[in-house]
Amino acid sequence: MAIYSLRVSCFSRSKGQSATAAAAYRSGQRIRDERTGELHDYSRKGGVVHREIVIPEGAPMWARDRERLWNAAEAAEQRKNSCVAREFMLALPSELKSDDRQRLAMDFARALATKHRCAVDVSLHRPGRGGDTRNHHAHLLCTTRRLHAVGFQEKTRELDDAKTGEVVFWRREWATLANTRFKERGLDIRIDHRTLQAQGIDRVPTVHKGPLLTALERRGIRSRVSERLDRERDEDVQARLTLAAERDRTVTATTEGKEHPSRSAFNQWRDEVRRQREEAKGKSQERERTPARTKDKDRDGPDYQR
Repeated sequence: MAIYSLRVSCFSRSKGQSATAAAAYRSGQRIRDERTGELHDYSRKGGVVHREIVIPEGAPMWARDRERLWNAAEAAEQRKNSCVAREFMLALPSELKSDDRQRLAMDFARALATKHRCAVDVSLHRPGRGGDTRNHHAHLLCTTRRLHAVGFQEKTRELDDAKTGEVVFWRREWATLANTRFKERGLDIRIDHRTLQAQGIDRVPTVHKGPLLTALERRGIRSRVSERLDRERDEDVQARLTLAAERDRTVTATTEGKEHPSRSAFNQWRDEVRRQREEAKGKSQERERTPARTKDKDRDGPDYQR
């Protein structure tokens, strides 16, 4: 079964992150940061099966050089808490062949570059040793400024604000592109960008633990984060089982002709409200009624109003 996964994250200087380090690690290359003088060397890193830079139409050709591109992106930011890069991380379908996975990731990168005029640095990674053999994935590192012929200009603010709906748009677009490729290859599988709840699927969602936690677990080391995630998952499973049992009891009570407790409480409340309304109505009518004229038996003379 194909797995849907698309995560968007930002690299910020306030967290000690840099675009040059992120690009060097994902591409498995050497990049020197001209701003800090630091050399990020990941040339011995394995697992990178394809790397390519996509730039928007009319952008300068120097932007295809990875080191120049990300040093220029760093130089364009002046604040100490600037967001220097944005990443789209995609789970590539293991059901597709290598060429199809590469084509799918590149199509998505070109769509990003075209719509937002940003440069997109694409790195495709194969599954790690000892891990899930289906874990083909792509890192799409995007510049946070639009790239024009004169260089980097305004920020791509629309991707920072959740109210614009841009991230939701790209989540849906990734599912559409992947499903189109499945159909072209005659595969009867589909992925859905919506949550399990929106799809009507009652299942505990999976949690992405990341490379660090996964590596620790492979070595038999249990971290506090892993224990917390497992505990939260167990609690979620137990809550769902309890809810399912409650539903079964409700169905059993209904089939036996017994009224559901919540329905019975509602009926009691409704009857009490009706009774109170009738009492209030009766008292109101008594106050408005014209007093009767009677005769005082102990007095002589005409009748009088008491």
